[in-house]
Amino acid sequence: MQPGEIEAAPNPISAELSNEFLSSARAFAWSVREVIERTVLNEVAGDKLTFSQLKLLYLVAHTDVLNIGDAARFLGVTCGAASRVVDKLVHRRLLRRIAPAEDRRSFRLSLTETSRKLMDAYQAARDERAKRALSQFPPEELRRTSELLDRLAGAIVSDSAAPDAVCMQCEIYFRERCRFGEYGRRNCFYQHHKTRSPEPYRNPDPAEGKVD
Repeated sequence: MQPGEIEAAPNPISAELSNEFLSSARAFAWSVREVIERTVLNEVAGDKLTFSQLKLLYLVAHTDVLNIGDAARFLGVTCGAASRVVDKLVHRRLLRRIAPAEDRRSFRLSLTETSRKLMDAYQAARDERAKRALSQFPPEELRRTSELLDRLAGAIVSDSAAPDAVCMQCEIYFRERCRFGEYGRRNCFYQHHKTRSPEPYRNPDPAEGKVD
């Protein structure tokens, strides 16, 4: 600062303003979770699939490496609970599990034809519902708001005790360029384990396709 210049005072953030912002953020997150995500899942799958199971299917669809530890971190549960989720989906023919003969502790998961169709139906219905809700806003306003949300989230987590942590926060909204990861200094799990060249699924079982 040059002699004679007056240092600008930082913008004061009052407790009232921060509470108003956090309240709005919570309301927005609730609306996305309950009105878009869970409502659409119920329309597409009824009571045959939980949201945690859907999240795991999405993770499998977009990554080429997965173990129980990865699944547990992604779902925010214990390894035992994640293992039970995998077992249920395999039993219901929504996942295929292949364990290498040389190491039975590791395995590879892939979607089945049934789960691929279910994921496609869910995404199409979700996108349509979101488009209807957001159509009242100009596209440029939505882009600016999206970037602002990323910047705000990044500012919050960048001062946390775990910088450069592996991030799975986008859950079922993976994008090639994640501004939140850049602003928040997070390492994207999807980018590290992204499926490079997925093999088309071939149905090995005539009974495949039935959801029990």
